[in-house]
Amino acid sequence: MLIYLHGLDSSSQSAKAKLLRERLAPFEVRAIDYRPHRPDEAVARLSRFFADLGDCRPAVIGSSMGGFYGQYLARRFDFSHLFMINPALTPWIFVEERIGSVQTAADGEEYPITAELVERLRAYGIAQPCDGTPTTLFLDRGDTLLDYRIAEDLYRDCARLMIWDGGDHAFQHMEEAIEIVREHLAQPEHRR
Repeated sequence: MLIYLHGLDSSSQSAKAKLLRERLAPFEVRAIDYRPHRPDEAVARLSRFFADLGDCRPAVIGSSMGGFYGQYLARRFDFSHLFMINPALTPWIFVEERIGSVQTAADGEEYPITAELVERLRAYGIAQPCDGTPTTLFLDRGDTLLDYRIAEDLYRDCARLMIWDGGDHAFQHMEEAIEIVREHLAQPEHRR
């Protein structure tokens, strides 16, 4: 089973979620809606979701803020593998630059960017990710929203780094990433 965690201002019905479901069939792909712009609520919702899976060891793929929450949750739940697409591993930097502005979530909710949001995000950061969680990062060097080098530096000693020239934050190498995820899901432990 693969669990997809969407990014900020996205949803479980995003283009990436749909593509993962289509291209990885017949493997089960689930996407969960949560509110990334409300960190405490997001972690509580996602924690309940993973706790309800019981003994299942899902693979998890998180895009942008989904990668941020994925890396946090990987230290609390037993994931078979964590995949991250252009992850926002230090989202407080991006958010802090926008204090005072208003964003709109996928469901149309408008929310203000505040100093409190910056601090709540910091509470879920992982400074030392090299703890044995199997991890693969998919990074586009052309991402102008997030600097790919932050993720590269944090994970260089403990993850498989797949870095492509060009691309953007939306990530232009999904086909290649999907094939790598498929290889993982095809392992005997996931075919039960």
